[in-house]
Amino acid sequence: MKTRQGTILLVEDNPDDVALALRAFKKADISNEIRVVSDGAEALDYLFFQGPYAGRGENARTAIVLLDINLPKIGGIEVLKRVRADDRTRRLPIIMLTSSKEEQDLVDAYDHGVNSYVRKPVDFIQFAEAARQIGLYWLLLNEEPPTPVLTMR
Repeated sequence: MKTRQGTILLVEDNPDDVALALRAFKKADISNEIRVVSDGAEALDYLFFQGPYAGRGENARTAIVLLDINLPKIGGIEVLKRVRADDRTRRLPIIMLTSSKEEQDLVDAYDHGVNSYVRKPVDFIQFAEAARQIGLYWLLLNEEPPTPVLTMR
C-alpha cells in the first residue's frame, strides 16, 4: 500500500504484542518503516531527537505513533501529555493501541489529546484487520495539518 511518508513509531513493551503487530502490518502490506521502542522514556528520546536518537537526522519524519498505555519508565498517558505540550509534536497523530479495558484510561487518553483509542484484539486475524484499517485511515485517507519539522532543540 502506498502510504504517507514517515516512520511508524510502535511504543510497546510486550515482545509478543510487538511480534503480532509487525506481522499484522506486514500482512496489511504497510510499507512504512516501523521503529519499535519498549518504554515511554525511549519514545520521548526518539520523538525529540535525544539520547541515542540525537543523531537520527533532523528531517526524519514520524507519520504516526502507536502508543501503549502501560509502559515501563514513563507511562503512555505521560508520553501523550509531553508530546502534546511541545509545538514540534502537538499535531502528530497518536493512536493509543492498548489492551487496557479501563474506562478511566480511555477518558484520560482523550482528555490529553489522543487521536484514536484502539483496543488490541487478541486474535491475530482481528489484529491484522485492525492494523490494516489503522494503516489505511491514518497513512492514506487522513488529511493532516502541516506539521513543523521536528528538530533538535
